[in-house]
Formats: sequence, structure tokens, C-alpha cells
Amino acid sequence: MSRDLIFEIGSEEIPSAPLYSAITQLKERAEKAFADAHLEYGTITVYGSPRRLALSVTDLAEQQQDVTLRHKGPASKAAFDAEGNPTKAAEGFARGKGLAVTDLTIEDVEGGSYVFAIVERKGMPATSVLPDILSGLIGGLDWPKSMRWGSGSAKFIRPVRSIVALFGDEVVPVEYAGVTAGRVSAGHRFLGGPVEIMSAGTYVESLIDGKVMANQDARASAIAAGIDAAAAERGGRAVVPEKTFAEVVNLVEWPTVGVGHFDEAFLDVPREVLEEAMESHQRYFPIERADGALSPYFIVVHNGEPTRTDAIIAGHERVIRARLADAAFFYTEDLKHPLEAYVDRLGVIVFQEKLGSLGDKVVRIEALARALAAQAGASPDDEAYAVRAAHLAKADLVTHAVVEFTSLQGVMGRYYALASGEVEGVAEAILDHYRPRFAGDTLPSSLAGKLVSAADKFDTIAGIFAIGQAPTGSADPYALRRFAIGIITMMVDGGLNITFDESIASALAGYTDVLPALDVEKVGSEIKAFFLGRLEGMLRDRGHAYDTVAAVLATVGDDPAGALARAEALTAVRAEADAIEDLSVAFARASKLGKPELGCEADTALMGEVEAALSSALEVAESAAREAMQLEDYAGALRVLAELRPQIDAFFDGVLVMDPDEAVRTMRLQLLNRFVTLFASFADFGALAG
Repeated sequence: MSRDLIFEIGSEEIPSAPLYSAITQLKERAEKAFADAHLEYGTITVYGSPRRLALSVTDLAEQQQDVTLRHKGPASKAAFDAEGNPTKAAEGFARGKGLAVTDLTIEDVEGGSYVFAIVERKGMPATSVLPDILSGLIGGLDWPKSMRWGSGSAKFIRPVRSIVALFGDEVVPVEYAGVTAGRVSAGHRFLGGPVEIMSAGTYVESLIDGKVMANQDARASAIAAGIDAAAAERGGRAVVPEKTFAEVVNLVEWPTVGVGHFDEAFLDVPREVLEEAMESHQRYFPIERADGALSPYFIVVHNGEPTRTDAIIAGHERVIRARLADAAFFYTEDLKHPLEAYVDRLGVIVFQEKLGSLGDKVVRIEALARALAAQAGASPDDEAYAVRAAHLAKADLVTHAVVEFTSLQGVMGRYYALASGEVEGVAEAILDHYRPRFAGDTLPSSLAGKLVSAADKFDTIAGIFAIGQAPTGSADPYALRRFAIGIITMMVDGGLNITFDESIASALAGYTDVLPALDVEKVGSEIKAFFLGRLEGMLRDRGHAYDTVAAVLATVGDDPAGALARAEALTAVRAEADAIEDLSVAFARASKLGKPELGCEADTALMGEVEAALSSALEVAESAAREAMQLEDYAGALRVLAELRPQIDAFFDGVLVMDPDEAVRTMRLQLLNRFVTLFASFADFGALAG
């Protein structure tokens, strides 16, 4: 027999982001709790809205399953003496399990003999165990910040005001924070009153009568449809950022969509400023025209009385008018000075207390951008754009618009650069230098943008490592992991042709005056290891085995793009059993005997037919492999290496490597060194697990 269960925690308004987390947590914790309690069920669904979090379980068993528990006790020699009489250890173990000593069994396990207690536990009615399970679910939720209220010690993200717990139509007596469960839920704060839930299966429908859409998915669908319809009525399309939409879904319980209007004169302000003011600050959705330009309309999703939408929208129009007037003022004031004029103000803003000001940082990234441009073989124009963009990249941080709308850093720098007469390449690089901001983000569109982005990120990483504040565990206050991944992504996917070693050295060179005691070699090694850790993770995330990654990084860890290309080729070859056998067997036999200290220059005068054949094959293979790798044809390079299998086999079959004659022995070992060196130019095949 089974019944449905509904369990609702009613509270004051829960913030949007923590509510999403709680929905996921409650489902996972409920699944585990019912499994641990041996209570079978059909499905689990969790609903969330600003004033409630609800667990819905279908077909929950009315009785726990009967279970047989096997408890391992002491070793049999400790439980019984030589005459077979039970010791105190056996008696205490049996007593603790509610059994007589004669009920214990002896089994041979794990290489020894132990006593076991076999306990048959009869399942209890679900109604007996549900109160503890459900109250435990409330207290077990993790919140970014909890609070206490009244005189109790119970915690929740907001004060708990009601609990509904129904097993079928029977109230489950759950208690938490002084609140005892019943069947009455709170309807909409303004539009509905108390809602009596007659049975678990009627929960969602009953709340609809109280003007509450408890199902967040249904709420999201209703909001999305309303937004689309409202935008279409104005002949446009709504701009709906995913993050803003998700937040709005959890701000309303009975959503109504309306459209507001603002003065068209505000459209002279950069679009990004208007959108930031509407979306992030007010949770409005702008409407854009068919040509992609913004229109003077915005969409509001409100939680009030639908019949009062016009009055509600009028209030929102007053709010946005003030916000946009401020934005327009900031923008106009900023334009009174060229972007260059703001650079000097960076000298009074601290970058990091031990590393100087933002003005100091600008000087460093200018120099580093120039050094990276030389590394990358940038054209004179790209180098000039990168250096000029590096000079101006942080200037917008002290403008009125960015101080007010911090997320627009870089965006406003581009606008102000163009307004100041800077060329498009410089302006775009200023915008791009913050990218990529996260995994999957757009990469800088130009080489100049990539150079400034890399210079900025390398400078920060180098400085923070230099003062001994590298990331530890999960702590990464300066987002250095994100910066490193951004640099690697530009090197791997963005065509930024630079290397770790030279870039790190150039970055640390900018700190030698600031930190005179800096151990450049030591810190450089730490930074290189940090980058290699991120690169290793990236390659493994792209489907390459741990030993494939280790093999290529041992050879080309300084070149992420090359490491990826080689890993892809090696992964493909490893999928072909014969091909990888040709490579691994050949390398293993040669590397086992090779002596690197002897070098690779074998005396041809001492060679017989077999050695000469291997030497000739190596000469051809070295040329072919070098050419293939220069063309980045790494699959072709592996084929060249694999084709040496017959010659190396013939060598081992035809001669005794460790010949008694020292000169002959040295010549043969030098041939093997040459063979191993050729393989090592691609990857460390010795790192492969087989």
C-alpha cells in the first residue's frame, strides 16, 4: 500500500539564487533519506516559490521494508576462549545487538574468522518515521547564510511561518522551530488568503486557488509566454538574459506581465548602459526593434493585482526614468574628457597593497603586451594596437558610468576610446581584454585583444604568486585559476602563439623593481606548474587519458596548442591496437637499454649491415618526422615513428647490444639513444601505461 506525500516549508521571502540551490538539495536529500529508511516511492518533485519550498512524493510506501542487518563483531578467538566459552567481548557484542550469545554466528571473512550478529528488523509504519525524516530535511539544508528568530535555536534562511505535511489526507505531526505541521498553507501575500490542502495530491491545484503557482517550471513557462506576447504587441523582441529571467521566476508567485515606456532621448546612451540599468538593477526586460536597435519600451513581471497593472507600470516608469537620467548624466560627464585623461587617475587606486597601484599595473601590462607581441610574431599594427590598448585598458574604471555600473568595465572603455578618436583596433582590444571571463566565453576577436588580455592576466598571476598568495585548495580570491584557463584557452583555441616559459619570465620581469627580493626562478617554476595543472585538466576534460596527457606534457608542456594536437593524434593511435603496439614496443625495448650520457653520434665505420640499416632508417625518419611536426601533422609523425618497428626488431634480433667490445657496444647504444631521442621529440612514450 502507498500514498502520496506533500511537505511544504512556508517562510518569509527566500532569495532567488539560494532557492534554486535548495530545490536541488531537497530532492537529493529526500532521495537519500527515503533510501536509508527503506521506504519505497514512485517519484520525487520539489517545488519552490518566494515563500515556500515543497517536497512532493508519489506512491510512498505505508510501511518500511523488513531488512536483515549483518553486524561484524570481534574475531572469533577473541569472542570465545579455548574451551569455546564466550568471553566478555562476545557477551557485550551480543547484548549491544539485542541478541543472546547463542544467536551469534561465526564466519570466515577477510582472511580471518569473526563473529556476526544477524538482526532481523521489522519495518515500521511510515507515519512513525516520517516526522523525524521530514524535520531532518528542513534542518539539513545548506544556505549561504542562515538566520535565527524568536528565542529558539533552529536556523533557516528566513523565518519559518508554516509547515504543511500530508501523507495522503493524514497530517504528519512534523515540528520545526516551534511550528507544527498542519494542512493550511499561505496563499499569495496580497491576492490570496490561507489555503487548506485536503490531500497531498491536490497541493498544486489548491494553491492555484490561492493565487500561487508553486511549480517553478510552470511559472517560468507562463512568464516566458507573457514576455514574448508583450514584446510582439510592441512590434519587437524581448531581450531576455538567462540570469535575469531565472531570478525573476523566483521573485513572483502569481506573475503578471506589463509593458512600460521611457523617453526616446535616452536611446542616445549606449545600449549596454540602458540594459544594465533595466536588467540587473530593476529586473526589467528591454525590447528591441526588428533592426536590432533598442526601442523605448521595457517589460515588467510583477507580483501584484493584475487589474492594477497600469498603476504598477506607472510606478516602474518613474523608477526607470530616474535610473536612466542618472546613466545619461554619467555618460555625458565622462565624454567631457578624452579617455587618456583618466589614465593618470589610476595612480591613486590600489591594485594590491604589496604590488602598487593600477597605474603601476598599466605600465607593466604595456611592457608585457609588447613582449608578448614579439613572441607571437605580431605585425607592427597589431603590436601598436596592443600597446596602446594596454595603456588605456583600465582607464574606464575611474569613469562615472563604470563606478555606477561596474559590469560595464571594458564596454565603456571601448565607447570612450572611439569617442576620443582612437582607432577601432585599439577600442576593440580594450573591450576584449577582459575576455574570456569564464569557461565557454567568447575569446578576444583580434590578436591585439588577445595580447592585452594575456598580458593583464599574466601580470596578475605573476604578482600574486610573487607575494606568496597563490591559490590554495578552494581558496582563489584573485581568480587566478580562471585567468590561467583564459590564457590557455586563447593559446589552444585562439591561435595565440606564445609559450609559458617566456611569457612567465617577461611577466616576472615587471616585478623585479617592486619586489627586489623576488626569486624569479623559484616563483617562475611555481607559476609554470600552476599552468600545467590547468592544462592537464583541460586536456583530460577533452577526452584524453591521463597517461596520454602526461606523455605529451613531458615533451611540449610549454606549448598548449601543440600539446593538444599531439594528444589528439596519440589518442587516435591508441585506439588502434596494432599501431600503438608498434610504437610502445619499439620505444620500450630501446629506452630500456639506452644510455643518454653516451650521446647519439654513432661511429658508422663500426656498423655492420643491421646497424647501418637502422641508422639509415633513423635518418629518413628524423627528416620525415621533423617535417610532419613542422606542418603540425602529428598523426603523420606517429606513422613515421611506427614504421621504425621492423628495423628496431631486426636490430635486436641481429646483434648483441651489450657487445664485449666497448667501442661496438657504445656505437650500438648510441643508435638506441638516437632512436629514443626521435621518439621523445614527439612525447614521452615511457609515461604511457600500456
